[in-house]
Amino acid sequence: MLAIGLWGLDRGGMWGDESVTFLVGRRTVPQIWQLLHGMDAVHGLYYLFMHAVLAVHPGEVVLRLPSVCGAAAAAGLVAALGVRLARPRVGLWAGLLYAVTPLTGHYAQEGRSYAIVAAGVAGATLLLVRAVEGRPRPGWWWRYGGVLAVTCLLHELVVLVLCAHAVTLLLARVPRRVWLDWGRAAGLVGVVVLPLVWVSQRQSGQVAWLVVPGWDKADLLVRDFAVGPEGTVFWVSVALMVVGLAAKRLAAVALPLLVLPPAILMAVSQFRPLYHERYVLYALAGAPLLVAAGFDRVAAALVHLRPRGRHLRHGRLVTLTGVLTVALVFVQCLPLYRQDRSPAHRPENLAAVAAVAARDIRPGDPVLYLPSTWRLAALTYPKGFREARDVALSESGPRSGTLSGLETAPGELRHKLAGVDRVWVVADSKVMRSGLAPGDPTDRLKLAVVEEQFTGRQKYVSGRVTLRLYVRRSVQAAVPPPAARLGAPRPTQAGPASPTRQPHPVPR
Repeated sequence: MLAIGLWGLDRGGMWGDESVTFLVGRRTVPQIWQLLHGMDAVHGLYYLFMHAVLAVHPGEVVLRLPSVCGAAAAAGLVAALGVRLARPRVGLWAGLLYAVTPLTGHYAQEGRSYAIVAAGVAGATLLLVRAVEGRPRPGWWWRYGGVLAVTCLLHELVVLVLCAHAVTLLLARVPRRVWLDWGRAAGLVGVVVLPLVWVSQRQSGQVAWLVVPGWDKADLLVRDFAVGPEGTVFWVSVALMVVGLAAKRLAAVALPLLVLPPAILMAVSQFRPLYHERYVLYALAGAPLLVAAGFDRVAAALVHLRPRGRHLRHGRLVTLTGVLTVALVFVQCLPLYRQDRSPAHRPENLAAVAAVAARDIRPGDPVLYLPSTWRLAALTYPKGFREARDVALSESGPRSGTLSGLETAPGELRHKLAGVDRVWVVADSKVMRSGLAPGDPTDRLKLAVVEEQFTGRQKYVSGRVTLRLYVRRSVQAAVPPPAARLGAPRPTQAGPASPTRQPHPVPR
């Protein structure tokens, strides 16, 4: 898992959510605390952690290293669960299967908290199994509760795993004493998480973009949780999961973890959309455990293995066969891994946008951000926009306690734009395509002015972000057509010499 995570870690650019981690993590602790009062309280602990990480070296690779380490820890913990619940080779296969699942590799290379959260849930699940099946040492249940509480502070929707653990205890038919111990630990989690839930409810507008999940989302999640999303690998994985249900001891842990958090979140999202696959990434740990258990049962049936005795040599052969099978699966999924490591596979590449801006923006050119949150491109890669003039900004993000700063009033901005002949716009691609009026008055003014008084010229698109030059129509009329300027030197008054860039396709 560590090798897969490090492979191609430097993609040459951050996308929007990663840039938020990068910018917030580089602020001071008081500035981060001030920001959390208005947004992203659910990620507060993660931002404070990344503040310490980025203090070592503020770079893209360092930004993603904690996720790589989190994914590696999760793979090891999944393996430990397989060893504890079945046998060593089941643990080995489960850990390897977790490592080669494409979705795991994707989030191992994200500068966000989800891979770390998956490790925390796997660790808490292992502590639960040890507490239930053995004679827990004093404080063992509090360790379980503490690990789960900290993980919930990294992302509050981890609290759904308590439902999965409750079903595990129910299937295991544990005595009343264990239920009481678990209830106290769960109460600790609730006491820690409730303040975060209360604060995050006031910031629920940040997830207003989520939609009600349908059967297509459920189908996509099943395919993403399988080792391979399609073809023979997918159907064999599903079949082995079904066979693995016969391993009742392991299935009592893996099946609730795999099914309940996504199912509950999808059900709640029918009334209030909160579902995204990354919010339940931690549930993926149940899939490789079931696949490994199913493969173990099939192998045992084929060669009539016994746990000990004269057929031990067959056990070594089966273990090696399972490892080689996982290696073949990895080879088959290589095209997915290569695609995932391309900057084009993320929603946008802010480094590419900044590179175009550095090449084409003239000194003093005004720039508008529509909406203002796309100022992230300039804040994350300031060298690309150092020649530009941010005409709408009135107060920076760190000083105002916001992410991208406060903008001037619409009237004042209109006055500033009245004297410019050309303006660059960094905009949400959907807003520019649809023409829908933004909710913010200043953003509405930006869109109205560029559409009424300017003509769009060259354009560069990187997924959700569009960088476009707009030239005032009176100036546009005086500029000769592009064919007449073919091969001419760079103009000094109006209109760039570089050709129009075609939209950059982004797999979603």
